[in-house]
Amino acid sequence: MSKGAATKDRIIERALRTASVEGLEGISLGRLAADVGMSKSGLFAHFASKEELQLDVLEAASARFVDVVVRPAMQEPRGEPRVRSMFEHWLVWERHESLPGGCVFMHAAAELDDRPGPARDALVHWQRQWLDVLAKAARIAIDAGHFRAELDPALFAFQQLGLVLGYYHARRLLNDALAEEHVRTAFDALVAAARA
Repeated sequence: MSKGAATKDRIIERALRTASVEGLEGISLGRLAADVGMSKSGLFAHFASKEELQLDVLEAASARFVDVVVRPAMQEPRGEPRVRSMFEHWLVWERHESLPGGCVFMHAAAELDDRPGPARDALVHWQRQWLDVLAKAARIAIDAGHFRAELDPALFAFQQLGLVLGYYHARRLLNDALAEEHVRTAFDALVAAARA
């Protein structure tokens, strides 16, 4: 890796940590430059605009999400074990050490939900891909005979998303000590209702 690429990666890593605490709009180019020990003009040599930096941060968050959540789950047997592994690793994502403020996508969704533009488009694309992965895992569980044939995989994915978003809200905003217990109980009920 070239020195320039390594510097850019270091900048994005720092910006990702900031975005997990303060959101994409919380990334100040001046403060980010100071945090990584370079001038603001040096930072601009790597990113043509703040929007480009935000897109790179979202891409880095997506790659990290794949590493933390998707890849480990793919090591599990197809069907219900893989569905459960995705859920378990999704809970780990929210408290991953590289994200001191929690899920970057939660922050970005609140910031970008009604603001058209490339960052919103990228976020929507990655979130739809994740829902497709969840639905595909449910379809595979149907094919494996673990889930009932008439289960709607897209609805199952939507329900999982709702559970995890509720968990993030309860854990982060409400500081609910029972958030994890509740989300696990709710997920077990969802899986039980899906079983063949």
